[in-house]
Amino acid sequence: MMSSVSRCLSVSMLLILGLGCSTPSRDADWAPSRPIEFVVAAGPGGGSDQLARTVQSIIQKYELIDGSVIVTNKGGGSGSEAFVYAKGSTGNPHKVVFATNNVWLLPLGSAVGYAWSDLQPVAAVAFDEFMLWVNSTAPYRDVTTFLDAARSARKHLAIAGTASKDTDQVLVRQIEKVGHVAFSYVPFRSGGEVAVQLAGGHVAANVNNPQENMGQWRAGTIRPLCVFSPARLDHANAADIPTCKEAGLPIERYQMPRTVWLPRGVTDEQVAFYRSVLAKVRDTEEWKAWLRRGSQTDAFLSGTELADYIAADERWLRGQFAEDGWLVN
Repeated sequence: MMSSVSRCLSVSMLLILGLGCSTPSRDADWAPSRPIEFVVAAGPGGGSDQLARTVQSIIQKYELIDGSVIVTNKGGGSGSEAFVYAKGSTGNPHKVVFATNNVWLLPLGSAVGYAWSDLQPVAAVAFDEFMLWVNSTAPYRDVTTFLDAARSARKHLAIAGTASKDTDQVLVRQIEKVGHVAFSYVPFRSGGEVAVQLAGGHVAANVNNPQENMGQWRAGTIRPLCVFSPARLDHANAADIPTCKEAGLPIERYQMPRTVWLPRGVTDEQVAFYRSVLAKVRDTEEWKAWLRRGSQTDAFLSGTELADYIAADERWLRGQFAEDGWLVN
């Protein structure tokens, strides 16, 4: 969705940046005084949920925070439930939101009751790659035969995605435009549900990131046709998958950031605390293994770099929403 580094990104936006704070988090100027709630802006099983629970498990294993961390899912309204919840928690540093670019994407197409400026960005910790997936029993073996089948079908083939007017649907619209084809887009609450729908043969395709489809991919019920990246992925489980551009679908890059937020009104020290914790998380073998399992790009944006990225991505999305008649704000 551009789910939001979803568009063509400049190389500068993908620089792998070091975190500025290397001091142990428990020695920082601020530390939590009660349990921390990781608020996931999606339903169980999706990429944001897996990210939050991965970070939680690493924190607990290495005792990176004194105190407990709980994870709650607030995926209603395509994730806006979590952001409205954060808006109502102004100044509370014990609420940490895990999201994507949907923080700034959702207000463009819906009256959601918040603005992304109601939250404080902490970091973008990784970028998801997107793939075009089909059921393993489907007759189309590559992108060309899939698009040909879609064009000749008596009714539009169904593509499942997470939410409406969000990252997945934006990508589907890009496929329709460059592929000169039309699909029936079917939204679900999470990437996990989307994966189940494709594995069960209820839809023709999805554009999940690898992490969300991993279980079904390993089970052999679905298979990828291409990856929306300028180069084949440098991961053992994805190295043989062609880029979509080389497979005949001229979309060179489509990625989505995994983002972490606090409510607006927290202090600089509180933001620095969580950046320090994330730095420690990213140094662990468990984090590196999580990136490998999901075929994700390891990157870090914070501060000015993240603000610039958000501004550029929102500007691009605004243009796409206007073109498709989705823009409400």
